[in-house]
Amino acid sequence: GHHVPQEVSRVWNLTQAVLRKASISVEKSLLVLCVVLAFIVPLLLVDVGILGTRSAPIPRLLPGLMVTIGVLYVLMLAGTISEQCARVPALINAISFGEGMERARQDTVDYITSSAAGFYVFGMRLTTGVIVKFMYFWCIVVVGLLTRM
Repeated sequence: GHHVPQEVSRVWNLTQAVLRKASISVEKSLLVLCVVLAFIVPLLLVDVGILGTRSAPIPRLLPGLMVTIGVLYVLMLAGTISEQCARVPALINAISFGEGMERARQDTVDYITSSAAGFYVFGMRLTTGVIVKFMYFWCIVVVGLLTRM
């Protein structure tokens, strides 16, 4: 009945609090992972570029490649949290709370939308788009380094 939108808002408040707490708990670790990734990718490519594949065979590069893949996977998972939160308003909008509840449903959707819940790292909302831009930036840096050699 008429208590459903209030219950949705209460659950959303709880979800936001958990996301904020989780974000704050792991943001320093994610920053360290980004720094590791920022250094390991160019170094791996410089190893291949300078030494060639004969001096730097693939088995020697595997640990760095595995770390890179693991860090990117963790970052992409964190980024999908924000995108899943962004889809909640559309889901709530599709649910019928019953006769005369359209205004309450719209208020709930507006509240969820304006809350901008998601995974934040030092105040910046982490999305897969942010992670992809981070990867593009470092690809450009690496290509620049490799073309100067």
